[in-house]
Amino acid sequence: MVFTGSSAAISHTGKVRSNNQDSGYAGSNLFVVADGMGGHAGGDVASAVAIQKLEPLDQVYASPAEAEDALKHTISSTAGDLIQIASRRPELAGLGTTVSSIIMVDDYAVIAHIGDSRIYLYRDDELTQITADHTFVQRLVDSGRITPEEARYHPRRSVLMRVLGDMDAHPEVDTFVMPTHEGDRWLICSDGLSGVVDETHVTKALRQGFAPGRTADILLKYALDGGAPDNVTIVIVDVGGQHPLYTGTATIVGSASNPQGIVADAPLSRPVLPTSWFHPNRAAANVPTHFEPEPEYLQELIAEDRRRRGRRRLGAIVALLVLVAAIAAGLAAFFSWTQTRYFVGADDDSVVIYQGIQQSLGPVSLSEVREDTDVVLADLPQAYRAQVERTITARSLADAEAIVERLRSYRLAPGEIDETLDEDESASEDLSTPTPTPTPEGEE
Repeated sequence: MVFTGSSAAISHTGKVRSNNQDSGYAGSNLFVVADGMGGHAGGDVASAVAIQKLEPLDQVYASPAEAEDALKHTISSTAGDLIQIASRRPELAGLGTTVSSIIMVDDYAVIAHIGDSRIYLYRDDELTQITADHTFVQRLVDSGRITPEEARYHPRRSVLMRVLGDMDAHPEVDTFVMPTHEGDRWLICSDGLSGVVDETHVTKALRQGFAPGRTADILLKYALDGGAPDNVTIVIVDVGGQHPLYTGTATIVGSASNPQGIVADAPLSRPVLPTSWFHPNRAAANVPTHFEPEPEYLQELIAEDRRRRGRRRLGAIVALLVLVAAIAAGLAAFFSWTQTRYFVGADDDSVVIYQGIQQSLGPVSLSEVREDTDVVLADLPQAYRAQVERTITARSLADAEAIVERLRSYRLAPGEIDETLDEDESASEDLSTPTPTPTPEGEE
């Protein structure tokens, strides 16, 4: 049965690279993204060859199993073609490409994948990554050594563990079949999109329900706004829906849209060797985007990652110790300051001078008794007794002693009546030490 739905493909060089090594294809039943690697010409050729080999698979199949066998066989055989190309043109040694592809068969999506391009499914307002990246960093995530968020910014996130290239004549390709139904939106993209635009923004674009072409434009804009350090290729496939159906003409984008890139025989001025397969995320244009390491190099990467995690752990411990020391120093300085403060208060039935401040830090009191005076609370008029019970702030020990001395002078004689009982408490003298008022300049 012919696939019923709509699709779009778009590819852009990005803001850093000077040529596009990606290729994309959207036809009647077949949809592919290939992200080439291997230098200025090697990546162009590899991704274009992959599309050229897969294009004949854009047909109707009797069953999903038949389509799956065709995909697996064709992708694997493409490795032999790349090996032959590299043998004829030594300057292209090291060329390779990722391949992420879907063939729609009846109500099923037949998927084949190798590399770090991705296939997503948007269904019921939820975005799901269907393929697993064949990268060194994804292996660290799978083993629980780093989190997905750490993987997003890991310095080795572009190291591929599996790729379609001239180094392996029998590459391991992931293939599987998934049911699909009307309303599904499938997204195939190179890491120029997935490495720059997070899933929240991808979901936002797909959720709007625009036609595949306009949705692809929105996603591309997100990538460009994020710096677009790599080529960006996007294929969107809608299953059913109200948008225009397939017109009968396949859309080919990227380097595969220029067939001359496949057959060009002129040698390059600068050879690209496998030993130069290194790609920090924002490398200059015309350098490879990925490489597949030798086993010895992989062991070194693992050791390097272990050292990096050790440095990160040590840095976290040091930062924690510095923070604890800073907090301890701050608390010590604060406590030292509190010991320069004094106030007058009550302790059981007598007036006491305290050193510190009236507050506490949890169960820890920030004051202690400095002097237990001979002034008994019961001997004070009610108004002054209330001030003492609320505590009276002093600027210094001498001020606190002066307050106690004034209280002494207010003590009731035996048999004397407390006249403040009938007075407004606020009318009594405020015993706290007044803040000195600065004298205006020029006045005595």
